[in-house]
Amino acid sequence: MVPTVLGRIQTRLFLLLVIGGPLTALITPLLPVDGPMSARYTATFVVLAGVAVLGIGWELIYHLIMQWRWEKDWPTIFGLLTMIPEGILLGALAGLNLLPWLPGPVPLGAFAIHFGTVWIAVWLVGQGPMRVPFVHWRFNGGRLV
Repeated sequence: MVPTVLGRIQTRLFLLLVIGGPLTALITPLLPVDGPMSARYTATFVVLAGVAVLGIGWELIYHLIMQWRWEKDWPTIFGLLTMIPEGILLGALAGLNLLPWLPGPVPLGAFAIHFGTVWIAVWLVGQGPMRVPFVHWRFNGGRLV
């Protein structure tokens, strides 16, 4: 079954919380950023929240684009490649300190490591392991609730 827009949004938010949150907590001390650890954690979790909030808008845009495809869906690799426009926009906002509650500009290298690691982990879990504990997830259009 093709995931519905609501199902994709629910899945995105769920995976960012369950996979992205702990992964962010683990990699934050390893990122090449100066400053106190509290500011580093604030910055990485603000970026993670930005991925979640902006992701809802992206899902609506993707849904509109998919309406022109015959199957009303796109290949799995397109789901992975969506990290490029999302990363560029969020990286620009984080680098210019335009995200609310961000303690300062985020260095591009640290952003790329954090965003790329979280994005790939969330995408991989969504493509495989997510289907094991949530057997009916794919039959409900990707909705969890």
